[in-house]
Amino acid sequence: MQIFGVSMDPISQGVLGASFAQAAAKNKEKIVAAAWFGALAGMAPDLDVLIQSPADPLLFLEFHRQFTHALIFIPIGALLVAWPLFKLQVRFFQQYLSFRESYLFCLLGYATHGLLDACTSYGTQLFWPFSDERFAWNNSSIVDPLFTIPLLVLVVLAGYKRRRGFAVAACLWALSYLSFGWVQMDRAIAAGHTVAAQRGHVPQRLTVKPSFANLILWKVIYEFEEDYYVDAVRVFGQGQWCAGEDIAKFNVDREFPTLAQDSQQRIDIERFRWFSDDYLAVNAAGHVIDMRYSFLPNEVAAMWGITVTPEQPDTHVKWWSERDLSASQMNDFERMLMGEGCQAL
Repeated sequence: MQIFGVSMDPISQGVLGASFAQAAAKNKEKIVAAAWFGALAGMAPDLDVLIQSPADPLLFLEFHRQFTHALIFIPIGALLVAWPLFKLQVRFFQQYLSFRESYLFCLLGYATHGLLDACTSYGTQLFWPFSDERFAWNNSSIVDPLFTIPLLVLVVLAGYKRRRGFAVAACLWALSYLSFGWVQMDRAIAAGHTVAAQRGHVPQRLTVKPSFANLILWKVIYEFEEDYYVDAVRVFGQGQWCAGEDIAKFNVDREFPTLAQDSQQRIDIERFRWFSDDYLAVNAAGHVIDMRYSFLPNEVAAMWGITVTPEQPDTHVKWWSERDLSASQMNDFERMLMGEGCQAL
């Protein structure tokens, strides 16, 4: 099973963009076209994944969810999508969308993308170029069928029935579900503080993120003194705690004392620190890992990280990732999602 960890899945982005475009289609005969324009524009910002360099493995981290996802770029991005789509329909199909309509539908679709991505924990530079802060509201999983499937059904119904009301319902569903995610996030934060208190800890900072494809089971990471603690909490009915692991915080001077401040490896470590919001540790293999993502929410084991080679200080670090979920891990995840092996808070 392949786990996504870079962006909200394209189906979610597409159907959300389509729903807002359809909701703006005043002529029922244009609802289908609005869906296509909005969906394609809703997926377009992720073309930034093509910005990569074989010489610099971390380049994609800096550009994914950067300028193409920024609020200031929305009118430009929408134009870049609307213009070729408008020309395409004029050349190959019966022309029934004006350029103004084409641009409006693409604008609405494109505008949804960065905001939806910011609802995850990966981080989105909404205020680029004025700020490089990565906004991560942590109220939605990267992939969540309970969010996407109702949207898809309502968008299809809007096109099939030529009724804008279904599209409006889709927009309301998206907003309601994401709002519910904030409620669940607040509950997970409270549960995380309860877990820390039971250990006698007062966290220096605490972050929660929903686990894969649900808003029930959450990963909690908190920092106390020189360690990170990772646990899972269930926020459904009576709260539950699925005890996890702890690991020492990454200290570059301790782990790689020979790396000069101006070496490329040291620079790359700081780039990775910025990307991961400083949730860094070193695993048993000696890799610097991003602790925010793991297959099981109560484990430290990371899905990606970097390999530092101090003996080659002027070369770039190496990037690695592991996103294949085994059957046993899936079984453990399902048991944890049902609360098996967890204790009441």
